[in-house]
Amino acid sequence: MTKRGVVVAQSGYARSEQVNGWLFVMPALVLLGVFMIYPILWSLWMSFQVGRGMNFSFGGFTNILRLTQDPIFLRALGNTLIFLAIQVPIMLVLALLFANALNDSRLWGRNWFRTAIFLPCVTSLVAYSVVFKSMFAQDGIMNQMLMALHIIQDPIPWLADPFWAKVVIIGAITWRWTGYNMIFYLAAMQNIDRSIYEAAKIDGVPAWARFWYITVPMLRPVILFTTVISTIGTLQLFDEPNLITNQGGPSDSTLTLSLYIYNLSFRFMPSFGYASTVSYVIVVLVGILTFIQFLAARERRS
Repeated sequence: MTKRGVVVAQSGYARSEQVNGWLFVMPALVLLGVFMIYPILWSLWMSFQVGRGMNFSFGGFTNILRLTQDPIFLRALGNTLIFLAIQVPIMLVLALLFANALNDSRLWGRNWFRTAIFLPCVTSLVAYSVVFKSMFAQDGIMNQMLMALHIIQDPIPWLADPFWAKVVIIGAITWRWTGYNMIFYLAAMQNIDRSIYEAAKIDGVPAWARFWYITVPMLRPVILFTTVISTIGTLQLFDEPNLITNQGGPSDSTLTLSLYIYNLSFRFMPSFGYASTVSYVIVVLVGILTFIQFLAARERRS
């Protein structure tokens, strides 16, 4: 066979491999397009539609202008940002402290503690929501315990007061997801060279300084990752306000953007166009906050 024939045969074989590769991934690409890309494009088109139910028409920027005049949306947005600003830092700090404590090989029963802290994130969502709802009821175990310890005299209306309802939601989310983030930090800590800590100990560096000046800087990529995914999860918060506080009560004090989207689509008279517009508010917030977090991480690194 001539040199030209060898080149043609090799190019034909490479082309055949390329075609076979596309054939293998084509089912996954089709499913991805049907169940992900198409809904995204459809919801974007729907965000410019106005009307009720399936009777809708193109409305331009009407839905965007409606956002600024919708007090329920503004309340849902404010509640979501409050949860984000308070719950996420508390959860990540606790996860980091737990991971640092459970990374000590001298700690007795550390495997048991790791399992106990991680277990809530694999607990049934409905089951733990029902437990929290009963615990923080007017006659629940939390009020009974606080009264028995003489910390309070009268029961706290946990689920009937706007402030305490937010506290319950923040506590529930923190309880559920702290262990999940702890696992990421724990895995990253175990990859840090122990000789760095040994050298710091020899130089007389105290434990808090080793944690702040060695552990935390080495975990920056993982901290950024957990911050981003926690931000996205909190902006999409739906289950806890829906199950624990009866669909965002009291008086919409725990209503979130995702729960408001559900109400617009299925609970009230369906307004799919406006619901799609509200959903893209979450997309914009996720994009902006993620960009800020990456930018802050880059500046610290430089």
